[in-house]
Amino acid sequence: MQEGGTNSQILDNLSLQYLIMFRIICLLVGLTVMNGASAQDLAKRLKEAVKRFEADSQMKHAMLGFYVMENASKQVVIDNFGDKGLAPASCQKIFTSIAALDMLGPDYIYKTTLGVDGSITGGTLDGNLVLTGTGDPTLGSWRWPSTTDSAVMKEFQAALSQSGVRSIKGNFIGDDRKFETQTTADGWIWEDLGNYYGAGISAINWHENQYDLKLAPGAKEGDSVKILGTSPQLDLNATINELKTGPRGSGDNAYVYLPPFALNAIVRGTIPLGESPFTIAGSFPNPTMAALMHLGRYFLSNGIKLSGNTLGGLEMGYEKITFPIQPRTIATHLSPQLDSINYWFLKRSINLYGEAFLKTIALEKSGYGSAEKGIELVQQYWEAHGIESEALNIMDGSGLSPQNRVTPHALVQALQYAATRPWYGKFYDALPEINNIHMKSGSIGGARSYAGYIQGRDGKQYTFALIVNNYNGSSYDIIRKMWRLLDQLK
Repeated sequence: MQEGGTNSQILDNLSLQYLIMFRIICLLVGLTVMNGASAQDLAKRLKEAVKRFEADSQMKHAMLGFYVMENASKQVVIDNFGDKGLAPASCQKIFTSIAALDMLGPDYIYKTTLGVDGSITGGTLDGNLVLTGTGDPTLGSWRWPSTTDSAVMKEFQAALSQSGVRSIKGNFIGDDRKFETQTTADGWIWEDLGNYYGAGISAINWHENQYDLKLAPGAKEGDSVKILGTSPQLDLNATINELKTGPRGSGDNAYVYLPPFALNAIVRGTIPLGESPFTIAGSFPNPTMAALMHLGRYFLSNGIKLSGNTLGGLEMGYEKITFPIQPRTIATHLSPQLDSINYWFLKRSINLYGEAFLKTIALEKSGYGSAEKGIELVQQYWEAHGIESEALNIMDGSGLSPQNRVTPHALVQALQYAATRPWYGKFYDALPEINNIHMKSGSIGGARSYAGYIQGRDGKQYTFALIVNNYNGSSYDIIRKMWRLLDQLK
């Protein structure tokens, strides 16, 4: 009886185990079916939303690229022209940002040095004062306490005072040779040059290479506009003012036409009636000279006399003056870390920072900061990480050029790669929160884009890229329609 009871107990235990296993299998199958049904439901919902979007009158001559991938399974939820090259506008910054964080490192720091080329006797520097740059786009920026124009000027002034310099017999030279002389990217349009978002990048920069132009509209529509001044000071021969007063509430429709290294600016367009002062932002045509002039004036106001000339790299070439070989460094200004710079690059979509990153990659990897080499290295980097070279045809580091072409699929690939990196948390935090979604936006003429990460209503995480090119009508309207399409994921 005892043996029989034992066998029966064993059979009962086995039956219980099989029952538990059966129920687990049924549960897993049920969850799989539910997940599959959920995925199918989302795909169907997105497909119908895309169909409605493409049927909209604003999309008659446009193209919609939309690619969504579920992060855990890598399952493609929707692929609507995901492998077609489209103008990404500022969503291109995603490629530059990730490449810079990986290739330079999140803790990369720019260095700008002040040095003396000559001897100091009795308070006089018998030689040149030399500012040497490595491309720091934050020098004189208002975004960090340590980088403001006043902080940098005080830092260098203190170094001169500690060195005993009260007058300089030689020149004040800006050594900007680590970057190429061409400051703006190929493919940028004439209308953008001269405005703050079209600021060029040099090895020496100042105040994000931009200034505010303060204006006063006329008493009625059509009246001329008065220029009140600039901040910081803009050093030009002349500014030709063709601005007119526009309707009340019409906003900023003014443009500064001032190409690199020019000495005369033209201001055209309209500013609204009844808003005085009204401020627009322009870009310094010669970043190196802007830095030298502002620093030089500050030194003079603090009792340091300069007998020679103020010369950047271009001016040295004009004058056929040989650069000092090894100036003795008396001060070194350090930039914030690259991950901190990248925060503002993505959060405020600062084109200048993207072009700086591109040339800095070239400088660090090849010894010279050219945009062409930077583009080549970034494309090679992404090809090594699984993005076909044909899917990433770029002209700059910021997306400002209308000639850029990237695919929505490539954007998703880049974002998914970023999620595997140790610096991902800071990259994610740098993405703007728009329509309650962490995503980068892009906007140039006829093109709008969004790319980022979203948690679906099913609790799953998705990566997406959405690009519209060549739409008709209101930008405001197309943006709201794009948001409604993305809301289908929530």
